[in-house]
Amino acid sequence: MSTILVVDVGTSSVRASIVRDDATVTHETARPLLPDSPAPGMVEFDAALLARTALEVARSTLDAHGPVDGVAITNQRASTVVWDRATGEPVGPGIGWQDLRTVFTCLELQAQGLRFAPNQSATKFSSTLDTYDADRTRDLCLGTVDSWIAWALSGGELHVTDPSNAAVTGLAAPGATGWSEIPLGPLRLDAASLPTIVDSCGPIGPASALPGAPPIVALAGDQQASMLGQGCVHPGLAKITFGTGGMLDACTGTTPPVTEARSAAGTFPIIGWRHAGTTTWGVEAIMLSAGTAVEWLVDDLGILESAAASDALAASVPDTGGVAFVPALLGLGTPQWDFGARGALLGITRGTGRAHITRAVLEGVAHRGADLVEAAETDAGLALAALRVDGGMSANATFVQALADAARRPVEVSPVLEATTLGAGLLGLVATGAFGGVDDLGSAWRPRAVVEPGAPLDRDRWREAVLRASGWESGLSSLSF
Repeated sequence: MSTILVVDVGTSSVRASIVRDDATVTHETARPLLPDSPAPGMVEFDAALLARTALEVARSTLDAHGPVDGVAITNQRASTVVWDRATGEPVGPGIGWQDLRTVFTCLELQAQGLRFAPNQSATKFSSTLDTYDADRTRDLCLGTVDSWIAWALSGGELHVTDPSNAAVTGLAAPGATGWSEIPLGPLRLDAASLPTIVDSCGPIGPASALPGAPPIVALAGDQQASMLGQGCVHPGLAKITFGTGGMLDACTGTTPPVTEARSAAGTFPIIGWRHAGTTTWGVEAIMLSAGTAVEWLVDDLGILESAAASDALAASVPDTGGVAFVPALLGLGTPQWDFGARGALLGITRGTGRAHITRAVLEGVAHRGADLVEAAETDAGLALAALRVDGGMSANATFVQALADAARRPVEVSPVLEATTLGAGLLGLVATGAFGGVDDLGSAWRPRAVVEPGAPLDRDRWREAVLRASGWESGLSSLSF
């Protein structure tokens, strides 16, 4: 049996697991590693601790399992690390993908005809260099988290990234075939500091910091890995990962998009993966608040003892009693991209109880999921016959049924709660020859359950609720990236 060690670096934890060629995941070792928020809008992490933790969990899993055929890395995308090439030490804190410190820099660059979003890596790199190497004289390496972990696992021998990560930095040339010279000058960045872009799947180099020095054979951003883990390898197949936020990613095939900028319905073209020189593309639609809305009921309102309790409580009533919830706690992403929208709880009466509010929150997130589906179909020109779902909320039966009812199509539930690790491991198994190619990964998909649509949710009423939540903070609503 072929096996891959997967190092999965998320926003709040670092995990190592074994993925086998029968599409099972075993021997997981996990460590929590939460980012810091030193000021509003700032998100940082200890990059040196992140690397040490990744090595720790990888070695622990290998100790328990034994030798593997290769190593795969999957990661939170767009978060950045800058480190000294000679010493391998980070020059400052890593900057998380959610960090908004460069909003005004992005607006200033827009006036010069350069469009960056604050969640992209480009202005984060520039901000770190402005703080720790203002005159740009040091020999530093710039990288997203996949690059940093590959550097750590290889003992400082590899400075690489893959197209799925390079494409979300804001610095890649079309198709992530290299680095574009256009944005480097205004940001005072040197292409020599950036990693080499390699295929997502294939031999990359030895993980010499691990026992046996197994080869690193796969790199993939977390959402792209989740696509692979849920078999979304052919045009028209799509998944939504419902975690803190929600990400819909649909495969569109090997034809490059007309533009790599945000499309009319609010989705973004993404590179799914590159194997044997062939690039597979997709579209991505983004929900800024998903599980966060349920956590709000637990942590701030005290309506629930735990997020898991939302399922039974919501199911205890047949409907929301006329209550609607718009989960715009951080604004609205696709399709509106209204950063000034705010959460709205509408239709409350004296008879409204905890169960009605909880059900309204779950249905509000489900409606947002349907919004993402409609946007992806519009921008990609594809019909999505079914949805595949993973993430924490995929374990909530009431929510999954609401999603099927709102989207009016079957929902296939992932057999593993988080498909990211599985997908990265399967990509590694393609590199080692256990699968003939990435297209063969579709055959590994075995949903835990298939939920058919029931009574439809009122989409017209939902759209009215969204209008009421939109534009609440007009200054933020005017921002566009």
